[in-house]
Amino acid sequence: MRPSTPFLAVDLERMQANIARVAEAATARGIALRPHAKTHKTIEIGRMQVAAGAHGLTVATIGEAEVFAAAGLDDLFIAYPLWIDADRAARLSHLAAAGAAISIGVDSVEAAARIARGGLAGRVSARVEVDAGHHRSGCVPTAAGDVASAAARAGIEVEGVFAFPGHAYAPEGRETAARQEAEALRVAAASMRDAGVPPQVVSGGSTPSFAAALALDSPVTELRPGVSVFGDAQQWELGSTAPEQIALTAHATVVSHAGGRLVLDAGSKVLGPDRAAWATGHGRLLDHPDARIVQLSEHHALVELPGIAPDDLPPLGSLVRAVPNHSCMAVNLVDELFVFDRADDAEPSARWRVAARGRNA
Repeated sequence: MRPSTPFLAVDLERMQANIARVAEAATARGIALRPHAKTHKTIEIGRMQVAAGAHGLTVATIGEAEVFAAAGLDDLFIAYPLWIDADRAARLSHLAAAGAAISIGVDSVEAAARIARGGLAGRVSARVEVDAGHHRSGCVPTAAGDVASAAARAGIEVEGVFAFPGHAYAPEGRETAARQEAEALRVAAASMRDAGVPPQVVSGGSTPSFAAALALDSPVTELRPGVSVFGDAQQWELGSTAPEQIALTAHATVVSHAGGRLVLDAGSKVLGPDRAAWATGHGRLLDHPDARIVQLSEHHALVELPGIAPDDLPPLGSLVRAVPNHSCMAVNLVDELFVFDRADDAEPSARWRVAARGRNA
């Protein structure tokens, strides 16, 4: 039976094609793939990604790592500069004792010391995070050797170096961000080699910069796209996902034509509130490319369809497929995903629990 709207739906055929396309592109360049599972937070999807050739998964938090490791997906990189306290040390130690291979981010000498003081030397490995131009976290590339050598002196295995080119999330920014990331990682890897801690893994990537990174002469040995599994309205607008590749939508019902617009029953509590400054709306409609969600409240989405007369609007009670701006945010708002083998199927074939939902620490 089709559930009542609103709900998040996965087009299985499209998602599997997305997983295969990304895996094949990385393999063709001899680059390992470690997709970011914070996008889907779902065991079934993680298993599909590994079965398609991913060397492991990336996560954002220890909580996400615990969920995936418990399901046997236990080759995990926590791509975050963790500040280790007693609770985090105990949880990471438990994961290691259970046989999980865990690597964590570090971007300062002080943070490396905290890893050692937490008793994690020999239990987890570390990757040095460098700032590749996004200016969020990460040390400057020339300091990577200092951080790596401090960790190594403390008995911590230093697996490599990583960056996140988040500034690729901007119009016309993908190629520039990929080039800046490649240069930052090249400088960081040289700094680590000079310090006597050569990186075994040089990791980068994001969904918008993925294709550009593959096209470069880059030191990258691993890429970590996340949103590529689903796509979303941001990727559609950036040009890194075609509309026919979007595999996650919010199924919503047209409940009103007030003001000559569509009013949908899917608001910010389903679609998520994210809207970049450059975005043309709060989301889009997959089957009406010119439509934009122009106003969003908790349980309402107001949609304008340019050039369509009021009498020609999708009728009251009809179903539309809304594309969230940010699929990661939308997934974290629901308990389960409804899986349709193909987009035109009348009923879902499966319901997948969003197992790592809310595991933010």
